Amino acid sequence: MQRSIKFGKTLFTGLFVAFIFITNLAVGFAPKREYYQLKVYHLADNNQKERLETYLKQAYLPALHRAGIEKVGVFKPGAEADSLVYVLIPFKSVDQFMDLSDKLAKDKEYASAGQDYLNAEFNKPTYKKFESVLMEAFAGMPKLVQPKLTGAAAQRVYELRLYEAATEKLHENKISQFNNGELDIFSRLGFNTVFCGQVKAGAKLPSMMYMTSFENKTERDAHWKAFSADPAWKTLNSLPEYAHNFLRADIYLLHPTDYSDI
Repeated sequence: MQRSIKFGKTLFTGLFVAFIFITNLAVGFAPKREYYQLKVYHLADNNQKERLETYLKQAYLPALHRAGIEKVGVFKPGAEADSLVYVLIPFKSVDQFMDLSDKLAKDKEYASAGQDYLNAEFNKPTYKKFESVLMEAFAGMPKLVQPKLTGAAAQRVYELRLYEAATEKLHENKISQFNNGELDIFSRLGFNTVFCGQVKAGAKLPSMMYMTSFENKTERDAHWKAFSADPAWKTLNSLPEYAHNFLRADIYLLHPTDYSDI
């Protein structure tokens, strides 16, 4: 009898230890989600545009690379009338985002190469203003993916979308729809999704942003036509639990600069 009790205790202990090990193993292998900062510069004229791009190309991106950020995206709208420049910066953690300013302040090469931007006079700034949006990657797409595009960079289309929701609950519901089917459809149809992020700090909340990419505008239009007609999407989008989970979508069609890493 005592032997049976002892055996039972040993078996229970062994199973408990195995459960803890498997649980820790699963957690350990769960991909860590990245964070993204999207900076949107508003420019007054060509002079500001040239000065800002010189700063980004010769000072800012090289400094970010030295700080351990390998891939930085720089994009501009297709219409020349839109004097905007979008800078997408992926971070491995919030700490890396918070520490960046200190690293840049200690970077002598950055201080030298970026003098015009960093020391601009009050009446000769390099931009009118800029917006900053901080996002956390979706669980279903925890890391930024470099798109596999082969055509000329000038023809490529990077589509940035911002979805706003009426409430926080509906906003979380839209993210759940992405994580539980929509991202899979994008992947199957070849949308070359670059990132998906839940906005944690920005002007429009609650909201999420994501970016897809295409060889050109014609291919972009064809992909969205296929998506709209896709049976899996129709089924997913018709589920009552996903009704009304976004209020509006802002769509921006962008092109990469010749010095963009993405």
